Amino acid sequence: MSTPNSSAAKSMRTPLGRVRNLGASHSGTSDFWRQRVTAVAMVLLIVPVIVVVMMLLGRNQAGAAQILGSAPIAIIMLLFIVASTWHMKIGMQVVIEDYVQHETLKIAAVMVNNFFCIAVALASIYAILKLSSGV
Repeated sequence: MSTPNSSAAKSMRTPLGRVRNLGASHSGTSDFWRQRVTAVAMVLLIVPVIVVVMMLLGRNQAGAAQILGSAPIAIIMLLFIVASTWHMKIGMQVVIEDYVQHETLKIAAVMVNNFFCIAVALASIYAILKLSSGV
């Protein structure tokens, strides 16, 4: 005859953790899957990005604007920027959460990471849009 707590004794999860099916991080596998999705996006976009970068080699600003003025090329570059900065944000956040022990420092480091990744993404997007618009 089994008692109601016999299965709970075999598990180290809390009752709420078993119901929500979350680990100690309280976020499940969402970061894992987001990082994999952004990695796949970057793998698919890397060849066109390398081709575009090779086309840009040795060009002045007018030549770069002409190449990036093409909508498909600008879109490819923008997609790569978004995927890579999002991937960078997730990867650094996981490292910070795993290795920074002091809670206040961890929160501050995650905030700095978020602001840095947003700044890099916005600056890159602005540069691509400015070059592609020819202004």
